[in-house]
Amino acid sequence: MRPFTVLIGILLGSAASITFGLAAVLVVFVVLTPAHPELALEFRRLLIGLLAFSVLTAASAGSFRGQVKSRPWRFWAHAVTVACLATLVALYWPRGITG
Repeated sequence: MRPFTVLIGILLGSAASITFGLAAVLVVFVVLTPAHPELALEFRRLLIGLLAFSVLTAASAGSFRGQVKSRPWRFWAHAVTVACLATLVALYWPRGITG
């Protein structure tokens, strides 16, 4: 395997595991919200994170498949993966004290 393929595979695995973890947290929140209504305040951010990482997982899966099979559209898939990753960095980058 080429090094770029390995890098995309690492990104795919990391994004998939974070997506799975966020989905598990969502299930826990749904179960615990009746007893702890303050958890409802976090649903919006949790759903945004779950959606963002799901999109990154799908994009990196397409990018990985295109790279492994040497498809002509793989460069577009790489561009989408980079755009998704940049969006996630912008979404979660620390804003500082005044943020």
